Amino acid sequence: MRLTRRTALGVIGSTLAMPRAALAAEWPTKVIRVLVPFPPGGAIDAIARLLGNSLSPLLGQAIVIENRPGAGGNIGAEAVAKAAGDGHTLLMVSIGHAVNRFLYERLTYDPVADFVPVSLIGIVPNILVVHPSVPAQTVQELIAYAKANPGQLHYASAGVGTSIHLAGALFSRMAEIDMVHVPYRGSSPAAADLLAGRVQVMFDSITASWPHVRSGKLRALAVTTDKRSSTAPDVPTIAEAGVEGYDVSPWFAMFAPKGTPEAVVDRLYRAIVVAMLGSEIRARFAEIGVEPVASAPGELAAHLAKESQKWGDLINAAGIKASD
Repeated sequence: MRLTRRTALGVIGSTLAMPRAALAAEWPTKVIRVLVPFPPGGAIDAIARLLGNSLSPLLGQAIVIENRPGAGGNIGAEAVAKAAGDGHTLLMVSIGHAVNRFLYERLTYDPVADFVPVSLIGIVPNILVVHPSVPAQTVQELIAYAKANPGQLHYASAGVGTSIHLAGALFSRMAEIDMVHVPYRGSSPAAADLLAGRVQVMFDSITASWPHVRSGKLRALAVTTDKRSSTAPDVPTIAEAGVEGYDVSPWFAMFAPKGTPEAVVDRLYRAIVVAMLGSEIRARFAEIGVEPVASAPGELAAHLAKESQKWGDLINAAGIKASD
């Protein structure tokens, strides 16, 4: 669900109706660490820092963002899985939390059993962009060109199993075309080669690609989400453009280690809702293309299950592995 003022006011109202004893819970008693399992500078890092700054005064404790990159997010996730379930160590994740168990032969943690869902924070649409040398102005023209030139279009990604990669793999499968996947170590080098014309297609974050679209260096054909983006309202969705049922909605969510008390999770979720009502965080989210969500813990659990099923099926069918 998208965050609306009506929904938020309902959450706040139910919070005010809770017994004072519940509201006066001792947590948090010390600094809260939020681990981001990727390097600084990306969308997930920006979201974590913006949210942390807004949550800190609401919870009465400092919130420190700690970057723990490596192994597609597995290093940071493992660290939180092994942390005490006292609400003072949290994990900010992306789609990798749903797909890594299908990409890697063995994980040192269980993405479901070792964590407690807190809230789906937001969605950042990917956008299908092409280099101007590609003779396609629409999604249907791109599909026609790819069918006429099988294996000649190369699409870049930030690495195997990233939303950028999976968006391209799903598009190729649903459109029945043959494009060559070119994985990079991060979206920045991938985008650099796209801008240089060394690859022709990318399903990049709208945050990163939109300035290049506006400058004319890239051509936007569609967004990957099921609804148009507020950042680019004139750009159709891929489903609208003819690939019916297509939907890749890159998401960011917060989890806590297993054993975290339900009362702590509930208080944290309610604080997230209140924080995301703030005008400053909403303005900053809009600047980087984040669509705020703030779903309840149960909704996040259902979302993770649905995403795991969807991407597990694709990964297994396509034979995608993290060693690719």
